[in-house]
This record gives sequence, structure tokens and C-alpha cells, in this order.
Amino acid sequence: MSTGAVNETQIVIITGMSGAGKTVAIQSFEDLGFFCVDNLPPTLLPKFLELMKDSGNKMNKVALVMDLRGREFFDHLFKALDDLSETSWVTPQILFLDAEDSTLVRRYKETRRFHPLAPSGLPLEGIKLERDLLEELKGRAQIIYNTTQLKPRELREKILTEFSINKTTMFTVNVMSFGFKHGIPIDADLVFDVRFLPNPHYIEHMRPKTGLDEEVYNYVHKWTETSKFLEKVTELLSFMLPHYKREGKAQLVIAIGCTGGQHRSVALTEYLGNYFKEDYHTRITHRDIQGRREIRK
Repeated sequence: MSTGAVNETQIVIITGMSGAGKTVAIQSFEDLGFFCVDNLPPTLLPKFLELMKDSGNKMNKVALVMDLRGREFFDHLFKALDDLSETSWVTPQILFLDAEDSTLVRRYKETRRFHPLAPSGLPLEGIKLERDLLEELKGRAQIIYNTTQLKPRELREKILTEFSINKTTMFTVNVMSFGFKHGIPIDADLVFDVRFLPNPHYIEHMRPKTGLDEEVYNYVHKWTETSKFLEKVTELLSFMLPHYKREGKAQLVIAIGCTGGQHRSVALTEYLGNYFKEDYHTRITHRDIQGRREIRK
């Protein structure tokens, strides 16, 4: 298994309906040892990320409340979230808190507070407006809690259970070589066919070797079409991997196939596995090399 420098930072964006329990949520994350910021304007998120990166991994668990109290900044939130998802060293999650309208109205009446979107009107007017504004954000959330039937203690317990350090899973990128004549791996998420590249199999002294041998590796990589392929595929995967990770996928299997799974696919799998190991937990597997399955650790 090839393991890179994956000192990832876990960021939880806490958002949702006003009165749904965000105060209880941020206090719960504080108890879990998260660095917490309440009501961070989305426009400040890029600067905040810079400070986190400069902290030397001291801020590796962060919880941020972003809601409509900062509604003048709210239009910037989606861009900030998109930028966050493109940051390979950060694992972002959106926790959306919701509740039924009647429950939110009752909570406002109990606390004698005004709704932030209806300071001079009825709470229900503000609730309906807020629900419309947050509809798209709710659709992007990985975790949604409806707190209608939850007491503060129960919400706290739910968060402590969900975000306990013992439940944290690492996103793993599996890069696998294979031979098409042995069949496409059934567990592959992405398959790339590299049979268009020059084949070392037809060079007699290279035939018994594999892409793990330096001579074969260099032969596969010396061609212009190999360089162009790697340039395009690394650009594509660099775009896709943060989005797979953001969606909560535990692992992604990238299968690289040539005819027999001995030469071209092996050499390119080695390259891609090592290319991404600086940003992701990687695992390099050669399924068909010399007719046996080999996992390099």
C-alpha cells in the first residue's frame, strides 16, 4: 500500500433553518475537540483556509456555522463551497438542520425572539422565506437532521455519535492494472483502455518482464502519446477525486487496462498511484501481473 502525505482537515459546515438547533450543534462540536467559528461569512472562507493550512496541522478538525444571519454574504456561499470541494487536503461535509414549520414557530415564541428574515413581521413569514432560500443548499448537504422530535440532549448525542473520531473514514484511491483478455474488474469505478500505446510485448527481450521493470517502464513512458494521455487523465482525475470524496465515497477504484495486464497498464498504474499519493491515501494493485494478483505495499 502506498500512503502519501494525507494530513487531511475535516471541515463541517453547519447550516439550516433558524431555530433548528445550530447553537446546540456548534457546542457539540466544541466538545468533540473541533475548532469552531459561529456565523463565518462565506466570503472569508478562502482566507480562513489559508490560516488553517499555515497552522501546521494544528487545526485539523473545524466546524463552521454559516446561516442567514449573514444573508448579505449568502450569495457567495455556493462559490465558497465549490472552492472548498476542490481543495484536496480538506474533507468537507455539510450538516443541514431542519424542523417542521410549526416546531420552529413554537421555538421562536418560547424564546421571544424575532426571525432574522422577518424582524418586524410574523415568524412564519421569515421561516417560509428562509426555507425557499435554503432549498438548494439542503440538496447539497451530506447529512440532514430533522430536529422536530429531538430534544437538545438527543441532538447532541446524535452529533457526538456521527462525528466521533472513531467513525472517521479515509477516502482511498485504488489504482489497478489489468488485462482485457482476463476481463474487466467488476469492482472498477473508472476504466481506462491504454491498448493504443506501443506494446513492449513485441520486443522479445522485454516480453518476460513487466511494467515494474525499469526498462519496460521507461519504454512505455517515452512516447509522446503516453505523455499526452497522462497529462489529460491526471487533469481529469484531479477534478473528479475531490468531488467523489465530498460525496462521502469511501474509496474509488481506477482500473488501467492493456491486453495482458503485464506491461503498459502496470507502468501507467505505477505512475498514477504515485502521482496522487501526496494528496490521497493510495493503493496500487496489479491484478494480472505474471498471471497472479500482486498488491504492492
